Amino acid sequence: MSAARRPAAAPANKRPQIRGAGNATPEAPGFLASGLGVALFSSAVFGISGSFAKALLETGWTPGAAVTARLTGAALVLALPAAVALRGRWHQLRDNWLTVLLFGLIGVAACQLFYFNAVARLSVGVALLLEYLAPVIIVLWLWVASRKRPRPLTIAGTLLSLAGLVLVLDLTGAVKIDLVGVLWGIAAAVCLAIYFFITAKENDTLPPIVLASGGLMVGALVMWLAAATGLLPMAASTADTRLGPWVTPWWVALGGLVILATVLAYVSGVVAARALGSKVASFVSLTEVLFAVIWAWLLLGELPGPIQLLGGLLIVGGVVLVRLDELRTPAPLPAELDHANDVEPVP
Repeated sequence: MSAARRPAAAPANKRPQIRGAGNATPEAPGFLASGLGVALFSSAVFGISGSFAKALLETGWTPGAAVTARLTGAALVLALPAAVALRGRWHQLRDNWLTVLLFGLIGVAACQLFYFNAVARLSVGVALLLEYLAPVIIVLWLWVASRKRPRPLTIAGTLLSLAGLVLVLDLTGAVKIDLVGVLWGIAAAVCLAIYFFITAKENDTLPPIVLASGGLMVGALVMWLAAATGLLPMAASTADTRLGPWVTPWWVALGGLVILATVLAYVSGVVAARALGSKVASFVSLTEVLFAVIWAWLLLGELPGPIQLLGGLLIVGGVVLVRLDELRTPAPLPAELDHANDVEPVP
């Protein structure tokens, strides 16, 4: 988020269709299955970021330092593979500079920056729930843009997934509500929605690893600028970290945060979004919360309760409903709007 990538040689007017029984090809089921699998893998590795980050934060790292190190390290790791993927065709990067810039600025840096500002004023659970209103924003935007009401399955999947999020996040405790914090959380949700639209945008000329690398570089630069202007406190520590029963050097948690939770997560995320379309990819991403709970249980000893497990089932149920709706014959949409949900190849 690579079997999910669009064949580069497919003519614009003969691209394979993934929706509609009359247009389905024999390869479609396998293609769709692989796209969904990549999306779930992306959610799983994204979900482990909280556990690695918390291990660092408990030793004295600030959130700003952890995010900046995460983006910077990932950008450096992907720089060489991205250059190889371009094969000297630097014009592809120049031709898509605006996409890379918007992706790094909005989908990477701004999304995380706004989320941390929300966390500073709200509980983590409320801030995360606000950020994951992104699928609802996408559904509403597609509704407004196409002037067609979502089908019942999409509406049901939306409500079911959000209900599951509430249960997984276990918001029954004391909750601090701050209007400014709520606005920061909604801003993070808007950025997340834009992230899905950007990564789902059809583009045969820009390899997903190049988009991921370029976006991470832009995001890292923005985070460094935010730190330099005092918006983000920066502090780090070389003290050992604890992950489950193991005491490890600080670089183990940081390496996991960079390699697993960023490099693999972002690359697989772009591939999945291009394979599934912005709507389905955004709903599958809701499983990140479930994976985050599981990783926290395994690495931090935070055992999920029955309510959280029930919430996880509701999230999966919502994803299944939206997935089933996506596979049905859709109502015709304007070409430029439906474009994002065509067969394609992360942020």
